[in-house]
Amino acid sequence: MQQQKSFKNMTVGKLYLVPTPIGNLEDMTFRSVNTLKEVDLIASEDTRNTKKLLNHFEIETRQLSLHEHNVKERVPELIDMLLSGTNIAQVSDAGMPSISDPGHELVLTAIKEDIDVVALPGASAGITALIASGITPQPFLFHGFLPRKTNEQKIALDQLKEIQAALIFYESPHRIVKTLSNMALVLGENRKVVLCRELTKLFEEYTRGTIKELIEFFNEKTIKGECCLIVEGHDGFSEMSALEEELSLKEHVDLLMETQGLKNKDAIKEVAKKRGLKKQEVYKEYHIE
Repeated sequence: MQQQKSFKNMTVGKLYLVPTPIGNLEDMTFRSVNTLKEVDLIASEDTRNTKKLLNHFEIETRQLSLHEHNVKERVPELIDMLLSGTNIAQVSDAGMPSISDPGHELVLTAIKEDIDVVALPGASAGITALIASGITPQPFLFHGFLPRKTNEQKIALDQLKEIQAALIFYESPHRIVKTLSNMALVLGENRKVVLCRELTKLFEEYTRGTIKELIEFFNEKTIKGECCLIVEGHDGFSEMSALEEELSLKEHVDLLMETQGLKNKDAIKEVAKKRGLKKQEVYKEYHIE
């Protein structure tokens, strides 16, 4: 067990997790600006990108890069500096550090070394999109980026399809239609979804509808900018997706065993429930040689 009193221990440095704007620079808080001015060092995902922010707010604090390609070498170096009394602010290119961005390794190591980790509140694309989406916001599950490969993406979506909570995804604009198509197959084409694009920027846009409607709307269009998908949660009623409807009974049972880790008898029971059949019918069909 460990208890942190964030502003009591002054013998070592502190690690500040500082959010940065997701588009509009005016979303930078006074506290974030002051913290970046007062710390001894800023650990940045991309020092060139952060330099633009620092110049805008006339912040002259030195930077050091911390990204996915140098994290193993850089974390021990930063921890040594913190232990010697250096105060460090960690920032990502946009939004909250560690959320779909590198940096969590530094937090874990700092906690292990009894270094205070102080998070500042600020901009987060997922929460910003959720509260304006029109999708019921509570409860919600933040997933971030889905796998890129189609089969892996379908498996990930299958594991989420019965969750009764709003689902938050980040996605590349070039993969939106493909991802929505996989969602239609696994989650069902009538689920409500909102594509939130270019949040806080001049071309901010919310497109609301069913998964089917958004596929049809964006199918022939070029999508640009940062994108976030908000998908409504499962309504609690068991129903088959378009993907499942195309499967034979045996294929359906095998799919549930593979994607949900169900045992044979449990998968048969679930298939029977979804298709309105008796378990014996599904069992008999599944075990036919």
